[in-house]
Amino acid sequence: MTRFRLPTPLLAIAALSVSFAGPSLAQDSGPGASRLARLVWQDYESKTLHWGELVRNGEAFKLRTGGTVSAFPKLDAKRQELVQMDRVGPVALVGVRDDAGGAFESGWTCVDRGVERSSSGWRYGDAPRTIAKSLSDSQGNPAHLYVYDDVFYLANDALNGFTRIDPKLLATSPDDYRGTFHRGGGGHITFAAVDGRIAYGTWILGEGPRKGRVDVTDLSKPFDRSLAYSFFLPVGGLHGATTNSGKVFFAPSDGIYWIDADEDLRLTGDQVRPRHLSLGADPETKRPLRTGAFANHENWTLFTTGRGENSSLCLIKASASEPVVVKVSIPTAKGLSLVTPDTVLTEEGERYAFVFQDRLEGEAKETLTVVDLDPDGDRDFSDARVAKTVDVGASEVSGHYGHHAVAFDEQGRYAFIANPGDGQIWLMSLVDLTIVAKQDVGGVPTKVIAVGGNEAAGQ
Repeated sequence: MTRFRLPTPLLAIAALSVSFAGPSLAQDSGPGASRLARLVWQDYESKTLHWGELVRNGEAFKLRTGGTVSAFPKLDAKRQELVQMDRVGPVALVGVRDDAGGAFESGWTCVDRGVERSSSGWRYGDAPRTIAKSLSDSQGNPAHLYVYDDVFYLANDALNGFTRIDPKLLATSPDDYRGTFHRGGGGHITFAAVDGRIAYGTWILGEGPRKGRVDVTDLSKPFDRSLAYSFFLPVGGLHGATTNSGKVFFAPSDGIYWIDADEDLRLTGDQVRPRHLSLGADPETKRPLRTGAFANHENWTLFTTGRGENSSLCLIKASASEPVVVKVSIPTAKGLSLVTPDTVLTEEGERYAFVFQDRLEGEAKETLTVVDLDPDGDRDFSDARVAKTVDVGASEVSGHYGHHAVAFDEQGRYAFIANPGDGQIWLMSLVDLTIVAKQDVGGVPTKVIAVGGNEAAGQ
């Protein structure tokens, strides 16, 4: 495999100088300054979105902050939370949840980050701005947000369903378009959408008549008419779902279950045959190991499981006729726990999984483990191995919130690491996996997303 190496000066970035400015961040960086990426991150403290840009002038790098995203709604910092956030192209969507089961104000907000790709690079337009929102006392208190086939899917937990939000339709009529609601899933919903045709929504209950229930939704039909049928897994406690290579994977309280996607809706509930993949058992409690969320990279599905010395990153080749679980051991110190991995294809062609070890209790140092998914470049991840483990700043974990987060520029050259407990965003080079800069951004930065790469010539 041919590897492209960045010029030597980029491997020796010693510091990241920062200044604070308004919306035009590159113009005061001196002649020849160019932008490398635009960031948007959540502040868990103020419950708002901030943004900034990584700018280079010669060999000098600056992370320039632009303040709060324009027109972002003012939330009640005590009663509302920003939940999951994701992007499709230049558009980002973030869910909003309240403390009253959706009766106070919940929903979603959509942001245009103002960056487009051209033949000569990325073009950086106006500052990120809010282009649409749907916040009220009838949005069902979202928690989980997914992107499948470049479309957003937002769970409406209290409504036992989800909203399908197409960024293309949103861009053409931001004042009117609010997506399409479909019935499926219940409680704390997770789901998988397959080819824009069907979706699988889970029920989280561990006991009772709805234990292990999965709803199958026909996405061509809205509202109550969209629910095609339901089936049941042998165990409940469902807290994760995804799809890859024509299969759907579920994360209940015991291992993983998978099925072949019923894209043409030819089955009935009693005809579905879930298959089980064991993750083993905890050596102390003897309880079955489980996971809570998935990530996908090409035709592989990834997740974490276990605790302490028995913690692992797990990989499943979804395209295999009989999938098996491959484990990469990542022992964790007492009080730490692995979080869901994030993946990246670097400019050099390396495929990495980033796995944070976040603190749940105690004083153990929190770390980031980078796993090389494809050491020999043959696209078979069964030989994945730990490439490097580095210390990171502090998290500020509180339930589902306050974990470390990472984002990557679109050229695969940099990783941006949010350290909530330190109020910092760090810059990592994806060439040698070293932390090359640390910057205070204030507040409690949590989820972060990045867009763009080298600024187009002549912009």
